[in-house]
Amino acid sequence: MRRRLALAALPLLALGACQAPAPGPARVTAVFFNQDSAALDENGAALVAEVAAQAKERPGTPVRVRGFAAPDSGTPAFNRSLAEARARHVADHLAEGGVDRRRIRIESRGAVPYESFPTESRRVEIVIGP
Repeated sequence: MRRRLALAALPLLALGACQAPAPGPARVTAVFFNQDSAALDENGAALVAEVAAQAKERPGTPVRVRGFAAPDSGTPAFNRSLAEARARHVADHLAEGGVDRRRIRIESRGAVPYESFPTESRRVEIVIGP
């Protein structure tokens, strides 16, 4: 009887050994923008290219692109639009870098206050992971 039970457990143990490794922690990268601009500068474009390479190393992992704007940029509608334009621009660069668009989710956070310096609010956060 014990032998049958042990043999019956073998397929379950084998299945456990074949499971994919648990995903690592989420990686968050911030890309900063000039006031009232959704254009990436040279440094921002290089950073997004690096993040695209990291995202390709974790296929199937979701990529969230969250756009923000500074509260002093304009009306709430303008800030939401600017934040979304920034996020879309970064998402486009990620896709050009080889990240499958179906993995990318864009979020516009609109205006957010900054704590230390104004460029803090003028950013896009790229989150690779859950």
